[in-house]
Amino acid sequence: MNSIRVGVLRGGPSLEHEVSLKTGESVLRNLPVKYSAKDIFISKEGEWHLDGKPAHHDRIFRQIDVVFNALHGEYGEDGKVQQLLEAFGIPYTGSGVMASALGMNKILARQTFKNSGLKVPYGFEIILEKGLAETAKDIFKKIPPPWVIKYPSGGSSVGVFIARNFEDLDGALEKVFSFSPKILVEEYIRGREATCGVIDEFRNQKHYALPIVEIIPPAQSDFFSYDAKYGGETRELCPSNFDMPTKRAIEAMAVAAHNAIGGRHYSRSDFIVSKNGIYILEINTLPGLTAESLLPKALNAVGSSHKELLEHLITLALRKK
Repeated sequence: MNSIRVGVLRGGPSLEHEVSLKTGESVLRNLPVKYSAKDIFISKEGEWHLDGKPAHHDRIFRQIDVVFNALHGEYGEDGKVQQLLEAFGIPYTGSGVMASALGMNKILARQTFKNSGLKVPYGFEIILEKGLAETAKDIFKKIPPPWVIKYPSGGSSVGVFIARNFEDLDGALEKVFSFSPKILVEEYIRGREATCGVIDEFRNQKHYALPIVEIIPPAQSDFFSYDAKYGGETRELCPSNFDMPTKRAIEAMAVAAHNAIGGRHYSRSDFIVSKNGIYILEINTLPGLTAESLLPKALNAVGSSHKELLEHLITLALRKK
């Protein structure tokens, strides 16, 4: 019997290209031996390659049975590559087109969470119609400092800035508007950072909430930034030190967020635990699977592993569940 050919899709044109390469490499390294691994690399310019050789995607798709989507950010996580895979009838891991597009758009996702009864920070979108100084003044009138300024379609904390004064705000706006003409501004919530993964149809549960990871960035970081994520100085406690009611509340919110956007297979949601309650910040429909990533740490805490997760997700994809 021929082994199942798994195309591991990595790279891509997004700002998270390098993180995707690491996730893809981790998937290729941990893929159970019963599968035949095919390395599908997309360059930053959007050129497709199969096992190191340039190839058009339609030829690649004829040589695989299922795609493990290890892309992050735009194109890979926002519904675009999902549309392409569905057009060719290729099963793939992770959320479908609509859930991916919704989860990737922080503005739409936060409204969806709010509509589902989840607590989100106060915030609003801004389109650059005035100069930066006038835009900063408008923000100052609506929210007191500090402010969280976000590129609405990024992951791995790319394009997220904390502005503590008016000068910082002007600089943050200039940086984020370089990514997009539309940005998200939110109030800064003081509290403890946490993340919780959800896996579908795992361990006899429809939606299995993994142990919560508490994130303690280094003292010099305002939050779990890109540098804090991958710099190796952040403390990540799993199991976390939250009390049991808080843990159960976060787990329930992670499952609710997963269902609110119509998530599939797995996701990971980020939270702030403050004195005023638990706020959801965002959802990741394709969580990182690098050596530094949070989902593998939570898997290890329940006696699971990369290999078990990969086999489970591929099985779900082939069942088209």
